[in-house]
Amino acid sequence: MGLRTVIIPLDFIAARHKMKDESRTKEQLINELKELRRKIARLETSEAELKQAAKTSLLDDKSHTEAILAAIGDGISIQAVNYRILYQNQTHKDLFGDHVGEFCYTAYRERKDVCEECPIAMCFKDGRIHKVERNLISDTGILHIAVTASPLRNSKGEIIAGIEVTRDITKRKMAEKELDLERQQLLSIFESINEVVYVSDPHTHEVLYTNKASKDLFGNVVGQKCYKAFQNLESPCPFCTNKHIFGRSEGQPYIWEFQNRINHHWFRCIDKAIHWPDGRMVRYEMAIDITDRKLSEGALVESEKRYRTLAEAAHDMIFIIDSEDKVQYANSFAAQSLGYSPEDIIGTPRETLFPADTTSRQRSFLQKVFKNGAPLYSESETQFKNHKLWIGTMLVPIKDEGGEVNSVLGISRDITETKKAEEAIKKSEEKYRMLIENIQDGVFIIQDAKIKFLNEAFAKIIGYTAEELVGIDIQKLIAPEDLDIVMDRYQQRLAGRDVPKEYEFLMLHKDGVTRVIVNMLVGLVDYQGRTASMGTVKDVTEHKKMEAELQKAQKLESLGILAGGIAHDFNNILTAITGNISLAKMYAQPGLEVFDILTEAEKASLRAKNLTTQLLTFSKGGIPVKRLSSIPKLIKDSCSFALSGSKIKCEISSPDNLWPVEIDEGQISQVIHHMIINAQQAMPEGGIIRVKAENITADAEHPLPLKGGKYLKISIKDHGIGISEEHLAKIFDPYFTTKQEGSGLGLASAYSIIKKHDGHITAESKLGEGTTFYIYLPASEKKIPIVKDTGISSASRGKGKVLVMDDDDTVRLVVGRMLGQCGYEAEFAEDGDKAIDLYKKAKATGQPFDAVIMDLIIPAGMGGKEAIKRLIEIDPDIRAIVSSGYSDDPVLSNFKEYGFKDAMAKPYEIAELRQMLHKVISGI
Repeated sequence: MGLRTVIIPLDFIAARHKMKDESRTKEQLINELKELRRKIARLETSEAELKQAAKTSLLDDKSHTEAILAAIGDGISIQAVNYRILYQNQTHKDLFGDHVGEFCYTAYRERKDVCEECPIAMCFKDGRIHKVERNLISDTGILHIAVTASPLRNSKGEIIAGIEVTRDITKRKMAEKELDLERQQLLSIFESINEVVYVSDPHTHEVLYTNKASKDLFGNVVGQKCYKAFQNLESPCPFCTNKHIFGRSEGQPYIWEFQNRINHHWFRCIDKAIHWPDGRMVRYEMAIDITDRKLSEGALVESEKRYRTLAEAAHDMIFIIDSEDKVQYANSFAAQSLGYSPEDIIGTPRETLFPADTTSRQRSFLQKVFKNGAPLYSESETQFKNHKLWIGTMLVPIKDEGGEVNSVLGISRDITETKKAEEAIKKSEEKYRMLIENIQDGVFIIQDAKIKFLNEAFAKIIGYTAEELVGIDIQKLIAPEDLDIVMDRYQQRLAGRDVPKEYEFLMLHKDGVTRVIVNMLVGLVDYQGRTASMGTVKDVTEHKKMEAELQKAQKLESLGILAGGIAHDFNNILTAITGNISLAKMYAQPGLEVFDILTEAEKASLRAKNLTTQLLTFSKGGIPVKRLSSIPKLIKDSCSFALSGSKIKCEISSPDNLWPVEIDEGQISQVIHHMIINAQQAMPEGGIIRVKAENITADAEHPLPLKGGKYLKISIKDHGIGISEEHLAKIFDPYFTTKQEGSGLGLASAYSIIKKHDGHITAESKLGEGTTFYIYLPASEKKIPIVKDTGISSASRGKGKVLVMDDDDTVRLVVGRMLGQCGYEAEFAEDGDKAIDLYKKAKATGQPFDAVIMDLIIPAGMGGKEAIKRLIEIDPDIRAIVSSGYSDDPVLSNFKEYGFKDAMAKPYEIAELRQMLHKVISGI
């Protein structure tokens, strides 16, 4: 078991614990324990005698000692000097099982000799008390226990046995771990901040913590007074901010600036009251060094002088045009290019410096900048005094304090050579264009981070035409979340470093919202005498969606493995609960308080049943038990139940000729219930939910991700708040929810259920307009049979013998009581072997069983699947019902193929049991 128990003396136990038997005094109890020790001492001559003496003594005094030991919440055991277990109290048995008479090292560790570091062995060796701590793996997880061992001596002082006390310290250990984790997380956050951070006690002004940045600047000042450590003062700072962050403003940050007295740096401080891990409120401060900013403000005038010098030295034409279309400033290069001196140009109307056609284009560009207040780049062929040049001009608005554009800064550059180069590129690339345009993958050439060449396939991937993308900065086409890595690899590649040539990233569609996943293969080429990147891109968005769908399915399957096991055991417990409640209600009159209490308990257990149904849906046990069904009534019942007591109305429409479907009615009802609940929660002010059922055929007109054929389509539409596009892609993921309350299992359950019905579920939504869910279920060619009235009521009683086979004692007990109430005589078997034996004997005596209820899976023995084969050999006409809390096995959904007359899922109530037995025994 990986655990050693620990022993303490009985008189130590009596002294430290309150006894449950209050009729005897403490002195009497101690005297009784001393008498017990004397009896053990008299039998110390041999190992056999010692064991017999200990056992006899314990048995003789059982009535006395049990009251003492049972009152102690710790586990108690007594071991002989040969390590044989002489006694365990109930708490000890609950922890480790009943091992009285066994050697401890065999019982707990399956060893042949004494364990290393055994506390009992150590106390036998040196006669002292020994304490150790151990970890124990249990059904609920890891238990932390503290064990104490002490020797038991006879009147001669010789050790004749040892006593162990085992105490569960799991909660204490978890609390210590959580407190330490909380502290480490808080400090790790502080350490990750590159600015000065410290925490101080607001009452004592003691520094409790400083991060690395603070230590680098001020040294390790933890334990010192904050005013001394950071300001070199002998008393609290006159500008102390405690009054701003505690009291009424507690929890609100206080932001201020000051110059430090020690290093004369300027800091911008953010102070706030926070909870320290030990529970007290403390002062937190983050001080951001703004010394550089303060210095830069002082150097603003000098900066302006430098910029003017740079402008004058630039080989670009730099000018400023005011709102009256006059030249407010022109650098020397601009004046020289126009054939004037700067002094001659200042104040001159712009239109007098250029020919009429040039000034007209310039006026159009300038008017746009004045009107829109945004930069504008233009290229045009411009006539100067003695020559004509291609000029590229960037116009930037200059705004006053009110935000109005009062002038425009222009920077013009001669791009004549660039234009010639571009023309040469067009001519040289023409012969390759036809080939490139016929390639389905996108082809591109990028130079200076701008697209110099691309084919139509590249443009089509992101919704543009090729003409729109020539010359555009590639950064504008990359999704922000991938921009850094793509541009870093671009620069690294140009620098000759080894970076991946093929990788995936997100590009932005022309609509500015849609992300397109592309796979890019890229390398370096020589383009017009300079290095450029050339490569191909392929749209892999749909491929990634398929991969995501597969991962979603795998995620549900993994979750199901765990969920199925939990639900199976829980349904056994619910069977006992719901069965006993239904029995108890038969003894209570409607209208009495006890009847109402039982009814509420019954409702609660049914809600628990719904939860297990959701869990089973994720597991292999969620395989639907399908029956031919009609949808309209199921929709009506599900909507009525979900909207009971609410101000939401539900409008249901369906044609009379609606096709039937083969479904698990419980599971599909659960799906519709979740859809209606979601719609209700989306309309807190009330409204109408519209549910529509209709026949469709999956074909070219109605394409579905399903095989062709007839389907039943259910639409559930609300007019609520809607779902964002970001969340819409995740709504069917397990545990995804945007609600403060809820498990996040509802829509994931629905997805799994519909998938296991070979159907499809999807949703469409717009924020502020509402959401519509669409469910598609395969239609059946079968016709729903007309159900005859069996004539059986809830008060009807049956007659006959029923054999119940189940390995759970509580299930056998409650089913037996329900059978008795239904008029049947019940016999029980805990596994298949016992059931076969009882069935043979009953048949041989001429009093055979009228029906058999068999649990499908019995871990420790023969289950229903194996037992029915043997029973059919004995009686081919056997009327057997398979029952289980786990519907994974095909037996439950295909019970007739295995020889059963019907199937019944746990938990079930007395009414369901009565109906099932009547149906099976009467052969309806």
